[in-house]
Amino acid sequence: MCEKQIAAVTQAVEASIWQAASWLNKPSLCQRLSDDSLEVVTDFQTDFWRETHYGFVRDSGHFLGFETAGDFTAQVRVNADFRELYDQAGIMVRLNEHTWLKAGIEHNDGSPMICSVLTQGKSDWAPSGFSGDPNDFWLRLTVSEGVLRLQYSTDSKTWPLLRLAPFPKAESYTVGPMCCTPQRQGLKVRFSEWSLSQPLGRDLHDLS
Repeated sequence: MCEKQIAAVTQAVEASIWQAASWLNKPSLCQRLSDDSLEVVTDFQTDFWRETHYGFVRDSGHFLGFETAGDFTAQVRVNADFRELYDQAGIMVRLNEHTWLKAGIEHNDGSPMICSVLTQGKSDWAPSGFSGDPNDFWLRLTVSEGVLRLQYSTDSKTWPLLRLAPFPKAESYTVGPMCCTPQRQGLKVRFSEWSLSQPLGRDLHDLS
């Protein structure tokens, strides 16, 4: 894609609901589609990780972050064709390069897994099997009163718990869509149905 085409695509994105957010490691290719969804194509060897097992630090993944006014619930739909090892896309909340969570589908050992990585100085990794359609899923992330609640959905109606963890209290967080391809480039991801609101405040076992 030539520079003029990239400029036109970038202008289209900036005219959408996504204009309230800021890129960390903006991808070379992104565009707003007619339904106000966002399509991103990953750059070469992008990733978020800190130290554990591998020893390296990577902070090169694509993250489109919205600033919150304190605690929040964020929700997004993700469509992608995961094919190669560590292909990943989903949602991220971030305080700084040392403190963040990313979650979504990640291609691992030949299968799509539903995963989360919580980083507070060093990263952990919690992968699990996924019974739904890995090319079409939803994520919901709530941070409230120092607690992070991560949910996913295969139908946008039922929201099982994926993770419950302590997360630092802060006056503001940055949250939004995330995608990476540590082994390659060219994963096409579509993000849609984005919402950011006050915490839902539902009971832990309320899966609606």
